Amino acid sequence: MSSLPMLVALMIGETIIKVIPVTFVLAAVFTVLEHFWACNPGAPWWRKREIITDICYWFFVPVFARTMRIGLLIVGAGVVFNIHDADGLIAFYDNGHGPLSELPLWVQGALFLVLSDFMLYWVHRLFHGGGFWKYHAVHHSSVEIGWISAARFHPVNLVLGTISVDVVLLMAGISPNVMIWVGPFTTFHSAFVHANLNWTFGPFKYLLATPVFHRWHHTSLQEGGDTNFAGTFPIWDVLFGTFRMPEGQLPQDYGKDEATMPREFGGQLAYPFRQ
Repeated sequence: MSSLPMLVALMIGETIIKVIPVTFVLAAVFTVLEHFWACNPGAPWWRKREIITDICYWFFVPVFARTMRIGLLIVGAGVVFNIHDADGLIAFYDNGHGPLSELPLWVQGALFLVLSDFMLYWVHRLFHGGGFWKYHAVHHSSVEIGWISAARFHPVNLVLGTISVDVVLLMAGISPNVMIWVGPFTTFHSAFVHANLNWTFGPFKYLLATPVFHRWHHTSLQEGGDTNFAGTFPIWDVLFGTFRMPEGQLPQDYGKDEATMPREFGGQLAYPFRQ
């Protein structure tokens, strides 16, 4: 086996090994929380009709995202900074580079969270219009939203969204070491906002995205599907007029705009190319 396929195989194995314990922890936490504070009545997450589809995404997305992120960083280093050898790449990205890398790691992490969320807010809005919607529609196809629905993203959506934003910020000089704590936070928070929970955080609803905030985004376009685009900080929706959390109401129906979407994993990956 040549070095590149071996490296890819090791990366895939390493990623899956990390995902498995995280999955068990999240499953245990949200099974308890959703039992006591459910937003919508229905079967528990493990009995949902499309659980196999969501599980496929749950393991496919981390492997795909990590592989593409590293690949794009290597290409970016070669094109922008003319770095092509392995030692040069390691030195370049090991602890970041330039002025941003000289900031304390916690400041870099905070910058990464705020800047990435601001950029993804606008990318998210872009995916809700024109020819991009057919890719993002995969994420909105689930009619039974739960914590495990968080990973349901088409690869094109990932590449043009989260992966590209990560690459831009790392290319700008932020140290990859911020992922040590940013990564676990974003994984947990993404599962949290998709969880079947009736939590709003009361007056703090403008500071951090909650399950009710994000579940409104998964309702029909007429009800709230064109609002609440922020992934982490709702302040972007407040500033740009897309915030929606009706007082005393909870979101109810999901995935209604995508009734023709295939329900199996392979069919959803092919769906945008058939449109």
